Amino acid sequence: QVQVVESGGGSVQAGGSLKLSCVVPRVPLCTYDMTWFRQAPGKEREFVSGIDKDGVARNADPVKGRFIISRDSAKNTVFLQMNSLKPEDTAMYYCKVSIDGPWVCRTRGVYWGQGTQVTVSS
Repeated sequence: QVQVVESGGGSVQAGGSLKLSCVVPRVPLCTYDMTWFRQAPGKEREFVSGIDKDGVARNADPVKGRFIISRDSAKNTVFLQMNSLKPEDTAMYYCKVSIDGPWVCRTRGVYWGQGTQVTVSS
């Protein structure tokens, strides 16, 4: 089992910033696509931002221009810098890690973290 650990959530006022982190143990020869999702109460989980093994990033329309995803490959950590936060950004944020690689990569699969809460007040 691969443990995915998120951190960095908290409570801020509208217009503020938070930086989320997601770390997963690195296994040689495995590749990692890392994605952030969020789920607000009463709503379905939705895609927020992702970065693939080659460093190509993509963002959902509601967060474009405000959220920036980056990664530290050496530490197998992905960051989500969230700026100009809005009350509608309030949600539990989850990190999804998709691991792939040759047969020696024994941890291939999809793993989720437990989530970190982000609350934005108006």
